[in-house]
Amino acid sequence: MKLARLLFALLLAMSFTACAKSGGGSGGTGTAAGHNAFTIPGVLRYGRQDEPDSLNPMFAHTDATDQVDGLIFSSLLRTDETGNYIPDLATAVPSYENGGISKDGKTITFHMRKGVVWSDGAPLDARDWMFTYHAVMNPANNTKLLLGWDNIATAAAPDNYTIVIRLKKPDAAVLGIFAFGGSAYPPLPAHLLAGLPNINNAPFNSHPISSGPFLLKQWDHGSQLVFVPNPRYYRGAPKLKEILWKVIPDVNTLFEQLQTHEIDVYPSVDENHIAALSQIHGITINKTLVGNWRHMGINMSKPQLRDVRVRLALAEAIDWKRINDTIYHGYNQLGVTDVFPKSWAAPTIPRYKHDIDGAKKLLTQAGWTMGGDGVLHKGPLAMDLTISTNNTNQENAEAEVAIQNQLKPLGINLTVRNYPVSLLFAQNGPIYSGKYDLEWSIETNGADPDNAGLWGSAFIPPHGANTSWLDDPLVDKYSEAAKRTFDRAARKALYQKEEERMHVLVPNVVLYWENSYTAMNSDFKGYKPAAFIQDTWNAWQWEI
Repeated sequence: MKLARLLFALLLAMSFTACAKSGGGSGGTGTAAGHNAFTIPGVLRYGRQDEPDSLNPMFAHTDATDQVDGLIFSSLLRTDETGNYIPDLATAVPSYENGGISKDGKTITFHMRKGVVWSDGAPLDARDWMFTYHAVMNPANNTKLLLGWDNIATAAAPDNYTIVIRLKKPDAAVLGIFAFGGSAYPPLPAHLLAGLPNINNAPFNSHPISSGPFLLKQWDHGSQLVFVPNPRYYRGAPKLKEILWKVIPDVNTLFEQLQTHEIDVYPSVDENHIAALSQIHGITINKTLVGNWRHMGINMSKPQLRDVRVRLALAEAIDWKRINDTIYHGYNQLGVTDVFPKSWAAPTIPRYKHDIDGAKKLLTQAGWTMGGDGVLHKGPLAMDLTISTNNTNQENAEAEVAIQNQLKPLGINLTVRNYPVSLLFAQNGPIYSGKYDLEWSIETNGADPDNAGLWGSAFIPPHGANTSWLDDPLVDKYSEAAKRTFDRAARKALYQKEEERMHVLVPNVVLYWENSYTAMNSDFKGYKPAAFIQDTWNAWQWEI
């Protein structure tokens, strides 16, 4: 490891155990009245590469929208920085214990806070949620995703502060649709939208009123969004006077503005700039393990890869730790399974051992013999494989070459075949059409550990995202059973069994779980980057 990286690691460790020093150095980074000279009290300058594609979460697909939604909307629930549900408009998170979830797991009851209003003063209550439910299910609306909502058999509001939902089948992941992100949609204002035949092009979608801590004051597309406090927010007005969301697509420009203190927050710093953070005065660095995991997916439907001994040989032949430590600079946490390591459901599974001789024996046991061309053969088959990732990431390309070089001595001929992201993950692209052998990509998890959509046989394309073509009755049994109960202890035991079975079947190898590095003005307080979905989950507590 280079000296610069060692120095950075030391400084980073220090910043996690105490407040980083502010001020000092040159360029006007000294303190004024106990603050950094570049701090604008009450005004947060938030640097982001992107901006929302819509401000109506029913139609939006971007992370930027998820973040903005946390500023301008309240939902029944939120998730905190570790992914636990916390009450928002609801007075409590439904559970067996508080009676919010029926014993059969099919009825969910929410009780809403009284006295909550929209930013225009209109009451916000169960009527707004009921309108939103009907809007989501209205075929005239271009709702992006119905997952979870399509399992609702009936929904009713017996009074203005109670919502009773009856599910077709128990679904422990269903609480997610009452929060933010993915297919979660917060209550929308019925008093503004209920009279429209559809809301696809409603002015609200770009100029919404607010139920959250902030109001959208201004949106200069491609440049900035400006937010100010919502004086009618039910928790009380937030501490900040203004949030200036600066749209800066280029990561180099983002980093330069962090250096010159033109922005106060740079979330998810790109890997090429992480080591240089230690050279910037007046900032703190937050390291958060987030719900993104990199893996090598294996297409189990391909003739060369159907035998589990071949897949296990691939897992043992590659030095995964070396790839993580060198190509990805050791910034991320080595992974084992697709369940978030800090989740209550995290299983205990050993890593695949790095054993080249063992990998060779497995290939021999599977009937593969070395040919004169230096490639393994079995009958008419040659061990010619491809590996694919997006064609814009240098580290990914280097990782593919490392895998290629490590497999070649075993007689595995690996060809790199990369694509633009838009094609790689398209419905008719190589991954979802099954026209690949190995793929090198990142998956993003929600807070709930439900993973049936990734591994269940019912979700093999074109019916879902099981792009390993895994079809195993035991995996189906365990993942389905875990989804049908709200009992965490029972679910944890089921995910342990499921992941033990997956470890044997080797449909993929997890390289790492991502550590996200956020750089921020050391005067900025209350910011707690989240493991899942939304860093703005507690924006009313922010101050600078």
